[in-house]
Amino acid sequence: MEIRQLRPAELHSLLDLYRHLHAKDAPLPPREHIEAVWHEITRSARFRYFGAFERDVLVACCNLSVIPNLTRGCRPYGLIENVVTHAQWRRRGIGRALVQHVLNYAWSEDCYKVMLLTSRLDEDTLRFYESTGMNRYAKQGFVAHPPQQE
Repeated sequence: MEIRQLRPAELHSLLDLYRHLHAKDAPLPPREHIEAVWHEITRSARFRYFGAFERDVLVACCNLSVIPNLTRGCRPYGLIENVVTHAQWRRRGIGRALVQHVLNYAWSEDCYKVMLLTSRLDEDTLRFYESTGMNRYAKQGFVAHPPQQE
């Protein structure tokens, strides 16, 4: 297994893997819009997408945002999102190795903490994140969504 940052040309593999993230998701916008967003992401020093590869096939991924900060000695903090492993590759330690790799990257960027939110509340998922070094009791998370438009 190889864990590394995704390359700009690997957008298609990333989008294919995202089908394993949510059973239902909003439809994707036109390809030009997707590519413009990906271009913005890949050009930024603050956003990193990491993948785990088996024989050059992307089988797991997540992204890390490193956010500048004026507290904690001006040390940044990290936010991990969109952790997913292809359904056929789960329960092999790939996701755990990936998240730990991303945490190590965040520490190398001098992040004073890394946060992760999950909508999955089943005990197996929570234990999985704990096995990567995350603490589910350290803070309370809140999420807001925009009001529904009529």
